[in-house]
Amino acid sequence: MSSSPTDSVTQQAADMPPTDTPDRPFDPVDISPKAFWALSAEERDVSFAELRRRAPVSWQPPAESDLAPPGIPGFWAVTTHELIREVSTHPELFCSGQGIQLEDVPDEFLEAASSFLAMDGPRHLTFRRLMSASFTPKQVKRIEEQIRERAATIVDEFLAKGEGDWVENVSKQMPMHTFYDMVGLPQDRREEAAHYADELAGWNDPDIAAGRTAAEVMNDALVGNLSIGLDFAEATRACPRDDIWSNLVSAQVDGRDLTDDELASMFVLMSFAGNDTTRTTLSLGVKAFVDNPDQVAHLLEDFEGRIDAVIDEVLRWVTPVMTFRRTATQDTVLGGRQIRQGEWVVMIYSSGNRDDAAFADPWTFDISRKPNQHVAFGGGGPHYCLGAFLARMQIRHMLDQILHRLPDLRLDAPDMLVSNFAAAVKRMHAGTGCPVQH
Repeated sequence: MSSSPTDSVTQQAADMPPTDTPDRPFDPVDISPKAFWALSAEERDVSFAELRRRAPVSWQPPAESDLAPPGIPGFWAVTTHELIREVSTHPELFCSGQGIQLEDVPDEFLEAASSFLAMDGPRHLTFRRLMSASFTPKQVKRIEEQIRERAATIVDEFLAKGEGDWVENVSKQMPMHTFYDMVGLPQDRREEAAHYADELAGWNDPDIAAGRTAAEVMNDALVGNLSIGLDFAEATRACPRDDIWSNLVSAQVDGRDLTDDELASMFVLMSFAGNDTTRTTLSLGVKAFVDNPDQVAHLLEDFEGRIDAVIDEVLRWVTPVMTFRRTATQDTVLGGRQIRQGEWVVMIYSSGNRDDAAFADPWTFDISRKPNQHVAFGGGGPHYCLGAFLARMQIRHMLDQILHRLPDLRLDAPDMLVSNFAAAVKRMHAGTGCPVQH
């Protein structure tokens, strides 16, 4: 990973003891423990609401994790919608290249896991443009046709079963196959790659860890998906296809071919982003409709005319990525607090999307909500989600199939992942009554 002027500052901060001093004490509302992130979203928002009201930028202890060494002094938690957007749109003050998570992920893991998410400036822009250029109009048209067909197939298969785990049988299937169809990954590697992508979000969850440390979970997941990415790059070079991965394998950056390590890192990022976030949205978003049948009726009155605005409310409601970290590149002021160069600034997206200063009655699922400037894809700026159009496409076609064809769908309470990063659903039992014929 290339160095930057903030590297030494961040290292100095890492060598310091936790900073709880009279001039900057830790806030009494502590959002760092694992137990806090094991609470429900509603329970966590009691604390976030207090912080939004009293201390929208609060100094917090280091996250409770074996990936957060004792030397990390703490972090600034940003909880209001307005200030999240301010951090997002000022990359010159708050950079991504020093890490994006609440834990201090080792450098050798960071770029391997995050690719251009953990880059800044021209380098980030170069890799982002490279990825964007792979989505040619022809590819996008083909992708949407595949999504439409697969949505119908997924619902067909669930109807044939009648009940089962919604995550495994429905919401997991769409993003997994959409991404791996897009890149041409062989069928026999898809479940394995998706499994490793799941582990990248779940190092703090006892079920996922299964007795391993957080570092061991991350290492296993990274090695697994990097190995798949390396094998896949080599096979694609030997036999290119007409797909997005083949475009990337043959692409150049600054007059040179992408290295195998760069391609493997892109595969890890795309595999995680292409699986976890949309799967969560298709789990908790559909659960919101099941719990609010009046909203289903309102949407079905004019599906084509209302679906675009509906997707925004689904994304706000779910907020599949809950937090994202930046690092201050210089001394600055945010929300009236003095931020020192090298300190961590963490945007709490799940708090910003429940901020009553930005959203009236934020704990009401209201698909007619306008305006709806949610921060589910980030708060704007250069790191706005590159795959937003693809996620919206999948949500659109899946809601079309599910809400029209499963009028009697029943969903139990979700079993949520314990994570301070991803609002993922591990499992959620589903059942249905009489189907509507397709």
